Amino acid sequence: MSNPLVHAFFVGRAIAEVVNEQIERTATDWLSELGKFDAEQRENLRQLVEEALARAQQAEAAATNGRTSNSSASGGDDVQAELDDLRAEIARLRSEIKQYRSEANPS
Repeated sequence: MSNPLVHAFFVGRAIAEVVNEQIERTATDWLSELGKFDAEQRENLRQLVEEALARAQQAEAAATNGRTSNSSASGGDDVQAELDDLRAEIARLRSEIKQYRSEANPS
């Protein structure tokens, strides 16, 4: 150690290298955690979408099975009866709407 300036230069350079390595390590760890978080969130979203689609398919299948079993078991005569019931319901609703409108506008 003949020259304190040379010694200070090497100490400063060593400190800069250590700090640089620490910053690099911290940034790498942080980016790694960010990547893990992103992957986990994507996986959670994928599972959520799959579960929602599965439930929708189950509900659709249950509704479709209920409709097809009623239709196939009842035959063609029940279709006509159902149409007649629907027409009667429409006529009843039209009557109620007409009555409501006349009560709302008494003029």
